[in-house]
Amino acid sequence: MTVKKALLGKANFAVDLGDGSERAFYVDQDYILNKLGRPHRGINLMFCYYPFDEAWPQRVQDAYKDADINFAWDYPYDNYFPYTGGLEGDTTGEPFISMKDVRRHGQDVILTITADPAIRDEQISAIAKDLSTYGRIMVRLNHEATGSWFSFNKRASYQEVADFFVRFTNIIHKEAPNVQMILCIDGCPNLEQDEIDKEKEFAEAVRVADIWSTDKYIALNYGWPYEVAEKDNDRHKLDDYKYVYELVKKTFKRYTYINGGVTKPMIISEFNADGDVTGPYRQCELVKAFCDLIEKDEEQGWFSGFTFYQFRDDGRLGLEWTDSNNSANGIELPLLAAYRDIINKDYYKPSITCDKDVSLPVKLRWGGAEDSEGISIPLTFEKDPVFAEANFPDSLKDANLMMEIAGRWFYKAPGVTFVDFMPAFFGKKINAGEVINLNIFAPPASGENDPSQGDDWQTNYYFEMKELPDIRLRFEPVM
Repeated sequence: MTVKKALLGKANFAVDLGDGSERAFYVDQDYILNKLGRPHRGINLMFCYYPFDEAWPQRVQDAYKDADINFAWDYPYDNYFPYTGGLEGDTTGEPFISMKDVRRHGQDVILTITADPAIRDEQISAIAKDLSTYGRIMVRLNHEATGSWFSFNKRASYQEVADFFVRFTNIIHKEAPNVQMILCIDGCPNLEQDEIDKEKEFAEAVRVADIWSTDKYIALNYGWPYEVAEKDNDRHKLDDYKYVYELVKKTFKRYTYINGGVTKPMIISEFNADGDVTGPYRQCELVKAFCDLIEKDEEQGWFSGFTFYQFRDDGRLGLEWTDSNNSANGIELPLLAAYRDIINKDYYKPSITCDKDVSLPVKLRWGGAEDSEGISIPLTFEKDPVFAEANFPDSLKDANLMMEIAGRWFYKAPGVTFVDFMPAFFGKKINAGEVINLNIFAPPASGENDPSQGDDWQTNYYFEMKELPDIRLRFEPVM
């Protein structure tokens, strides 16, 4: 059987997904993969770190459950789940459990963390150590930092918040070079003003960041969950999607100016149109129209990606909403099917290219969702398959694999010996003699990179494949 090296590379436009926040619990990656048919470039997890607070490390809504709260951010610290690592904690809890799940499924971690600007250098160093084994992780520190609602903005001036970002970034760059830092601020407040909001304070933060971003919702009920959006109240908004797009572009150009004309990747770290404001059908229309602007923009290349907020939401700001009768269940919104169609367009999919022939055993390299080396096995189809599956020998029983065939991705967890590929062919017509590649990649089974694997261990993980899976293709029913 012919086997070629497969190269996994960047999409024209990267799509990331938020999974869990103050508005919802984390949903496991097996469920999301089966719903959407493909992994994302990255999964955003949202946590907070306020180690000097008396109630820490309780989640603040639990510590102050009897408090009189009328706005989501009125608690003493931010109502995200607590970051349990750092100098005072350990890495056996969250977000590390979820981070491992994300990486096992062939996705990069985006860790959003709000933190007390007063934390000491040694506490930042401990966080760097926590993150050093998670490959090409992105950290979004103190997002929406030119706002006024998060606890860190209530404890420090804008200059102090900006200086904290620079201090945190410098320590991370030195002690965990696998980590890229995301600066998330409001950017240009309108199309008439050239400067970004709080530009003087955040200019150095713009320069030291690895990735630039802003959060933009076409529609948002920011009074949730304490106010239902109605025509006669005002804690919600709706913007023109074209205006939002141009504002993000203007912000990127200003970031570039501040950085001496040198560009960096530009993303929207939180993007959606809130169904609380628009209803479910207009929500779909606005998201699709915004993505249409991305695809047709004549100035391609300036915009690197967005993080869709989020998979499941307790309100209407997700692809699913949480079943109020059973929070373990999600109820699919019309937006899920629309979003699935968008991200399965070639424009948003990572590239997979075949390279030279290889022979077994072959070493697979997992660098991340935009830079990995696997294998490609060409399979010839007589017609539409009735059975298409893989059976794994003992040498692959404990392998952790992400596999793509006919545009659909499948996961094989350690211990699994059988994967059914037929969902890739439901509703499709296969031509007689058509050759379809089975592409196989090997993210780390533990979710972490291995320090014993060489000098590049922080950014690359290696797996040796000694045998191929046994592929069973049948084109007629058994009986």
